[in-house]
Amino acid sequence: MAGHGGSKTVIYAALAGNLAIALTKFAAAFFTGSSAMLSEGVHSLVDTGNGGLLLYGMHRAARPADRTHPLGHGRELYFWSFIVALLVFALGAGVSLYEGIIHIMAPEPVANVKVNYIVLGLSFLFEGSSWLVALKEFRREKGRQSWLQALQSSKDPSVYTVLFEDSAALLGLIVAFAGILAAELLEMPELDGAASIGIAFILGATAIFLARESKGLLIGEPASPEVQKKVLAIVQQDSAVQRANGVLTVHMGPREIVAGLSIEFEDHLTAPEIEACVERLEARLKKEMPEISRLFVKPQTTGTWEQRRKLVEAESS
Repeated sequence: MAGHGGSKTVIYAALAGNLAIALTKFAAAFFTGSSAMLSEGVHSLVDTGNGGLLLYGMHRAARPADRTHPLGHGRELYFWSFIVALLVFALGAGVSLYEGIIHIMAPEPVANVKVNYIVLGLSFLFEGSSWLVALKEFRREKGRQSWLQALQSSKDPSVYTVLFEDSAALLGLIVAFAGILAAELLEMPELDGAASIGIAFILGATAIFLARESKGLLIGEPASPEVQKKVLAIVQQDSAVQRANGVLTVHMGPREIVAGLSIEFEDHLTAPEIEACVERLEARLKKEMPEISRLFVKPQTTGTWEQRRKLVEAESS
């Protein structure tokens, strides 16, 4: 699991900010009775716990392969990312929705409203700082891709999960501020509860997106087309390879890829010569593409590969 230094920096920044913000929001909610502020406190507390779960998932995923997990434990990070999405939905959105409905049915004026404004302002500052750290890391990883392409192709949930949680937090702070201000100016405490429901919808949408992305990674997503082309190009350069037919890849982790190669070897090669070629390919790929953690090679004619590829495409269409 090399290459997670930047991801851990993002999570540590989010953890520190969310814990301080959660305690501040709960204190403000206790003194003012604001439903929106209580929902924001729950939101920040959930985000704090989620950061801890992501760190735990990264630690578990870094374990080496063993007898019971011959391909490694990399996907454990994807599992805990899915759990994070469930917690955002169940705890964050669920509690916010409940609080909002309760305060609409039994509205109470917000006391010491200036305390809420101060807390929201400080929270926006701290949350924005964490968001900038996550944004910087995500921009570094996305390269020349568009934002949507980068989100869809990213194999590191530890970065985009924090980015989306922080984005949802900033939107939630804006909604909370609008709800508390409207409740004060219009003397309608129900609007404070409505803001809490708005926060619930923001968290629910965030959770659905995170769960969808984590599901795809858990099931198994292929490496990028660029990675696959590079693998085939390296293989094709070997003198013993007549043609590199294709490669099947799947991510076991953000920096761990299992690859299965279909190769048509030169007809005159003996079995020992084919074995030597495979060893050369493994050594070169390990040197030039360390993200290829496991390599499987299948000697296969080009005609057989094409027939099976067309059959798979026909079945999937």
